[in-house]
Amino acid sequence: MADAVIAVIPSRYASQRFPGKALALIGGKPMIVRVFERVSRARGISRVLVATDDERIARAVRDAGGEAVMTRAEHTSGTERMAEVAETHIAPLYLNVQGDEPLVDPGSLEELIGTMEAESGRQGAPGVATLATPLRDVFDAEDPRVVKVVTDLAGNALYFSRAPIPHTRDAPGGGASAVAGKARPPQWKHLGVYLFRRDVLLAFPKLPPGRLERLESLEQLRLLEHGYRIRVVETPHDTVHVDVPGDVARVEAILKK
Repeated sequence: MADAVIAVIPSRYASQRFPGKALALIGGKPMIVRVFERVSRARGISRVLVATDDERIARAVRDAGGEAVMTRAEHTSGTERMAEVAETHIAPLYLNVQGDEPLVDPGSLEELIGTMEAESGRQGAPGVATLATPLRDVFDAEDPRVVKVVTDLAGNALYFSRAPIPHTRDAPGGGASAVAGKARPPQWKHLGVYLFRRDVLLAFPKLPPGRLERLESLEQLRLLEHGYRIRVVETPHDTVHVDVPGDVARVEAILKK
């Protein structure tokens, strides 16, 4: 039986802000193992693979009963690493969950898969889907580490940015503040989870990076700049990605709750 959806968790050791974070212990388990376990709980996924270029990460995954695939070291993004996996592991859809998302919600992954599968074969169906959740924290709105997204009326991404978008012109302090007497227009936090059609995933490494991608340092802008549509699926479940060592304590506190 052919795989319907392969989940790929790209993970490398040499993170600039937090070297070795994939193996950082969260509640006694390496972070990459926690991500693998949560993704494995989502229904509709045929296979979960950790794609890495480091034997230490692969060993941790295998010791936990998971499956790891060794990939080339020269990839510049997790999506490029996924594309290498897709060359030899065949499926119509590939789920990308970053290796620093130990709180990713399995139900949100199921909703993302369901949305893409429901639109499969329709004319004009998007080749990529991703997750977003309402932005609840005013500090997150101003934090460039937290990526924001705006969509069109059909739910397709118009733009991703590290800046607070949309900007509310009449609000004191701009887009992150409430307009007096009115509810703040909804702002959406982008979650680093993607579902790719195979043809789009294989095309990605061949696309030259665009100006907006370089300015914002956001690889998903490459797809928009080259005319690909990205469907944004809303979820109420926020997550906390581990970017710096201090984020480990935040995740552990949430797990204890």
